Amino acid sequence: MIVEQIWTNNAYRNFNYLIACPTTGEALAIDPLDHKKCLAKAKERGWEITTILNTHEHGDHTGGNKAMIRATGAKLIAHHNASDMIPGMDRGIGAGDVVRVGKVELQALDTPGHTMSHICLLAHGDSPALFCGDTLFNAGAGNCHNGGHPHELYETFVNQLDQLSENTRIYPGHDYIANNLGFTLDREPDNKAAANLLNIVKDQNPGNAMITTLAEEREFNTFFRLSSPTVITKLRESFPDLPDNPNRKTVFLKLRELRNSW
Repeated sequence: MIVEQIWTNNAYRNFNYLIACPTTGEALAIDPLDHKKCLAKAKERGWEITTILNTHEHGDHTGGNKAMIRATGAKLIAHHNASDMIPGMDRGIGAGDVVRVGKVELQALDTPGHTMSHICLLAHGDSPALFCGDTLFNAGAGNCHNGGHPHELYETFVNQLDQLSENTRIYPGHDYIANNLGFTLDREPDNKAAANLLNIVKDQNPGNAMITTLAEEREFNTFFRLSSPTVITKLRESFPDLPDNPNRKTVFLKLRELRNSW
């Protein structure tokens, strides 16, 4: 499997992805909003885009579909509940379904929270990878403003994402890492991993973005750090009625609430 992360350089700071089979040259385009850049990269690498996958229904992820299909004839895949929101779907998928690109196989995870029709793709193997759309960001979590729910996002984090192997590489739908690390440090000022990484990435070129692993995310992503004494103590400043020993779900929901206006 070959992965090309494509920086759109737009106001929404989107990442698009091409996943190619090195044997057949077939490629999958994930959320190809900037269809021109995706097509140019595929042409440069000698790949044929045969499939498009939308992680979810928001326009900054589906906006390149029509142009990409016109140019390639690719088949469009998305969550099986998104057919009324994503025109022209050829296949609806759910948890456990397999997406094939040549000889490459990726497993669909049904990951509600950011929206209720959100798919992540997981590549297994010695070097696993998660293409996570707007569910998981580097050092952050997706919002739930437009069709999602924070309770569902918590369940996705705890019961799915946090169960993946620690060497899973994280490929999110946007570059928000510097801002997200700022939130981590606002919530956990003594988080040395977050402070060190912020110094590294604050001036990074997203066209050559750092790829984190799940093990690293657990060190500096506050939405994985639900038992941190510092996180809980800081939360109590904003929520004085927080229980002495709040459960992980309460901590997650309060963090998501604060992040909405941070």
